[in-house]
Amino acid sequence: MTANFSDHFRTRAVRWWLYAVAALILAMVLVGGATRLTESGLSITEWRPVTGVLPPLSEKAWQAEFTRYRAIPQYRELNFGMSLDAFKTIYWWEWTHRLIGRLIGGAFLLPFLWFLWRGFLGPALRRRLWYIFGLGALQGFVGWWMVASGLAHRVEVSQYRLATHLILASAIYVAIIWTAQGIGKRPDAPVSIRIRASAIALLVLVLAQIYLGALVAGLRAGLVYNTWPLIDGSVVPNASRLFFVTPLWRNFFENTLTVQFDHRMLAYAILIFALLHLIDVAGTAKQGSVVTSAFVLAAAVVLQAALGIVTLLLRVPLPVALLHQAMAMLVLTAATVHAAGVSARVPHALRAPAPVRA
Repeated sequence: MTANFSDHFRTRAVRWWLYAVAALILAMVLVGGATRLTESGLSITEWRPVTGVLPPLSEKAWQAEFTRYRAIPQYRELNFGMSLDAFKTIYWWEWTHRLIGRLIGGAFLLPFLWFLWRGFLGPALRRRLWYIFGLGALQGFVGWWMVASGLAHRVEVSQYRLATHLILASAIYVAIIWTAQGIGKRPDAPVSIRIRASAIALLVLVLAQIYLGALVAGLRAGLVYNTWPLIDGSVVPNASRLFFVTPLWRNFFENTLTVQFDHRMLAYAILIFALLHLIDVAGTAKQGSVVTSAFVLAAAVVLQAALGIVTLLLRVPLPVALLHQAMAMLVLTAATVHAAGVSARVPHALRAPAPVRA
């Protein structure tokens, strides 16, 4: 009995550690959204991974930071004449965003090393967690790569780099939740291959939609076409408007009309797919938990679609835009939990933590 209790404790400890890290990533994504919407992301013009943890502590230090900001195009073209107090507001958003990133690194690495030392983690789980840690380290470099794109010749960061930064954060978030869901023994359940495949397909589509959403945000495309269900005067815009940029592929990343249209069309596809998936699950799945997670996912998608329409029609007000981004992460969470839940019934690489070494 003592051994069973010990195994149960170790499994719960590792799982809840991963959930706590996922919660920090969620917070970072939301603060990052606020940083973008308040045009704060370029307020810190240097990358100091260690010393940057401390904000300016004197008036002289604040003036030095402000002087560096006034040297970049965003200040000269968008915020010329900004006061020091106004600069402090945008600075705190970006500083908080970076601070949470540092906290995530510590919250992941320190418990991870302790679990390794105590022998809590099996070989497959250790490898997966090292991969996730590597992705987290890469994310730090990608974040600075994104900021650097707006310091010399632009007044904002590149939409390509913004989308890369967000999709990598989302992928890490999915990997952590999926891993946490797979730890420990789970009973078999009669879930068909079709349901498993469609659940994973939904997760992939949600990630693709988040990527498109980042492109929309980076191009400020939500401020351009603010009618629904029509866009640019019709349900499907004229091809000459959708594909006038050359070469053709650039329209999907740089043409505001094409990017917003793609974002809308994928939203409709996800909505229909999620509802059909729910009907399929309700008619074939034997376990109530699978039906429940499919219902939660479908409900979240419906709510997010409605919120996206409201955000568009109101011309992207800050509180509604932040809610829309938060809801996107909740949809991603629901999609991940559902896909991991139906896939966890299949043999996988994770196993219960190993016994503690003497």
